Amino acid sequence: MLNVDSIDLYYGAAQALRGVSLKAEPGKILAVLGRNGVGKSSLLRALVGHQPIAKGAVQWAGADVTRLTPVQRARAGFGYVPQGREIFPLLSVRENLATGYAGLARADRRVDDEIFTLFPVLADMLGRRGGDLSGGQQQQLAIARALVRKPKLLLLDEPTEGIQPSIIKDIGRALQYLRSKGDMAILVVEQYFDWAREICDSYAVMERGAIVMGGERAAMDVEAVRKRLAV
Repeated sequence: MLNVDSIDLYYGAAQALRGVSLKAEPGKILAVLGRNGVGKSSLLRALVGHQPIAKGAVQWAGADVTRLTPVQRARAGFGYVPQGREIFPLLSVRENLATGYAGLARADRRVDDEIFTLFPVLADMLGRRGGDLSGGQQQQLAIARALVRKPKLLLLDEPTEGIQPSIIKDIGRALQYLRSKGDMAILVVEQYFDWAREICDSYAVMERGAIVMGGERAAMDVEAVRKRLAV
């Protein structure tokens, strides 16, 4: 389980996160919702170690990982799909997937067939450059690259941004399948409320760097959440 306990994060004098606490459990999807600029991406950067927190703690599987580097967190089971995908446009799909091997033992450096079952279009495009793929295909590639390491915690930043509806559905089905296996905790930062509501088990709503609402999906006050997300 991921346990985030009252973390604060600053960029210089500007406070980006204010006492954020949440939990992500194996076999469940947590959706973190909010408008642009409320601190959702900062939260993920804090969780993967790209930004140091000023206060609070991050625990994973019962161990304190607050001061671990991004590489150490990846080795502990963190998988991260950043906003904007950040694939390598001049590398082929096969080469992009191979960048996920970093830190793996040589015997483990392979792409499981399951990944191509989730995203079959990638199997047909292994020799194509990443930059030649559509936005939706690049997003599938970014998720697949994170899955190469067989993470136990998958963190996704705005996975539906700029993606066509058919691929949004494909990504949702892939995440639901991964959840069904029961051994992976999934945290999705998202603005597309209807999609996030459909796939999540629990949710948290952020405003001004703090969580202002949250709970189980079944008990969600849909209209209250929509009001929080309205521009």
